[in-house]
Amino acid sequence: MKRFRAGVLIAALSVSILAVACGRSGSDGSSSTTAKSSGSAASAKCKDAKLEATEIGVSADTINVEVMADTGSALAPGLFQGNVDAMMAFAKYVNANGGIGCRQLKVEAWDSKLDPTEAKNGIINACKNDLAMVGGNALFNPDVSVLGNCADKAGQPAGLPDFAALANDINEKCAPNSWVLQAVDEACTTLTGSRDLKAFTGQYEYYKTLYNGTPIKGFYMVPGDLPTTVQSAMAQVAAQNKSGINVTDAMKVSGRAEQSAFTTYVQAMKASGDNFFYEGSNDVAMIKMRKEATAQGFNDIKVWSCSLACYTENFKAAGSTVDGTYVWTQFIPFEEADSNPALKAYVDAMGGKPDSFGAQAWQSGMAFKKAIDDIVAAKGPNAITRTAVIEAMKTMTFDADGWIGTRSAPKVFSNCFVVMQLKDGKFVRSSGKPGTLDCNASYVQTVTLDPQVEAAKVK
Repeated sequence: MKRFRAGVLIAALSVSILAVACGRSGSDGSSSTTAKSSGSAASAKCKDAKLEATEIGVSADTINVEVMADTGSALAPGLFQGNVDAMMAFAKYVNANGGIGCRQLKVEAWDSKLDPTEAKNGIINACKNDLAMVGGNALFNPDVSVLGNCADKAGQPAGLPDFAALANDINEKCAPNSWVLQAVDEACTTLTGSRDLKAFTGQYEYYKTLYNGTPIKGFYMVPGDLPTTVQSAMAQVAAQNKSGINVTDAMKVSGRAEQSAFTTYVQAMKASGDNFFYEGSNDVAMIKMRKEATAQGFNDIKVWSCSLACYTENFKAAGSTVDGTYVWTQFIPFEEADSNPALKAYVDAMGGKPDSFGAQAWQSGMAFKKAIDDIVAAKGPNAITRTAVIEAMKTMTFDADGWIGTRSAPKVFSNCFVVMQLKDGKFVRSSGKPGTLDCNASYVQTVTLDPQVEAAKVK
């Protein structure tokens, strides 16, 4: 990268946001079969079982979980409301289809408000009241000590299971009791200093095919309102350079920024002769970016690219200004719901208006249910404890019934993806075959850096 350039503060969204799992073809259903098998076996154990209250959050007739997400911050109102909505819908779906662990699922919501204190309070609340945390998305979550020492019903420090949809903060990502659907880029052997980090580059390999060998000079918009989001962007910036896209500028953007603030970014792209743009923030920032570029008559960008943060109804509603934008996801897209029953169940449950972050929450809910099913199938419905759930999450193989790539460990990094493009107000697939994921080990690159040091350069 030639330089980092100062910009205004940034939107509260994680950068290399994207969910899922270690890769394979989306058509491989081996673990889907395993999931259905354990679910059937669990259901069989429910017949004539005399149910007991086995753990905090587990009564004779209900299992209680908490979904914690940043929804009420003035910085980004409703940021991850999709996570909450999806988990509420997931509970209704599960309860209408036989329940979970021979019981009904109850979900309570906690608003972490992009506030580390509220995030810690949310964990404390779940420790007191719930079996586990499921489907959450709290970006600023540095103190997760309660996850490790939360006492169980017997008063022992068993820990609190955390099936997070996304964990942006390194402390939550690397917590032993966290099972993170979102890609974990850390080896978690050390949390400070220069170290190897993983970054997904499959989308860049696809975008390079659109340039037919023309040198690519890119602008990377960094989400900069939180130190955790800036730091998490650094590996992706480095990987973009490593993939052959010359990042001429990496600049922060604030969730509070008005469209006029985006003039700075357009001018920087003009000065650098950029022909590629990557939005590491959210759909609102991308909409303002595209509008300002149009207002200034800047038409040199061949590929406007964004993560699944732009894979939203809000973005589609922005109209012709954002037409042509590419987004990438690591799950089979909503438009192909008929190709996968789990995906269709989610889309239908959301009334045909699915949310990309909500999809990750739903998938996390599926992972939690599979852990419960595995416990019940092996030891019966009265064996459900926090300790049992934590043990189950460590050995579980999961692919959301074929909706995402297969994963077989709590902390892995996906090498599967799909590229979509917005055309005339609709997202259409640009890469691969409908109903599948493109998976290749070469799509995950390792970069070596100190995220804190690199983040400090982005003023």
